[in-house]
Amino acid sequence: MTDHSKLTRNQSLVVSALRESDAPLSAYMILDRLREDGFRAPLQVYRALDKLIERGLVHRLESLNAFVACRHDHSHGHSHGHQGGVVAFAICEDCGSVAEIDDPTINARLMALATDRHFKTEKTTIEMRGHCSACTGESHTPQA
Repeated sequence: MTDHSKLTRNQSLVVSALRESDAPLSAYMILDRLREDGFRAPLQVYRALDKLIERGLVHRLESLNAFVACRHDHSHGHSHGHQGGVVAFAICEDCGSVAEIDDPTINARLMALATDRHFKTEKTTIEMRGHCSACTGESHTPQA
């Protein structure tokens, strides 16, 4: 998915830790996981995270003060999979799972709202909080 050859060693270790995690990780959780790899200070993690966010490989979940790896394909030179800088997440209050959502209709509507207001967006992050189907016992059926 990601061309790790273009990442520094620390960036590669951080993004791998996030990809291997089932839940979002705080910077300190990442530090704890990478101590055996030579990480000693939070600054090492934050520097790597800053660059990974800049490249669109990692997202920060503001409400959790935690990070997740982007689930979009970044191979073949694609720098980022989010149209117009819009990214949305569904965060389960029970198990902590995070689903990254990419919906062109929502993206287009948000961009149109911004344009109508003569507002130039740099990034748009939506965090929906609730309960996933696994925790509620409901089967997943796509809505029209």
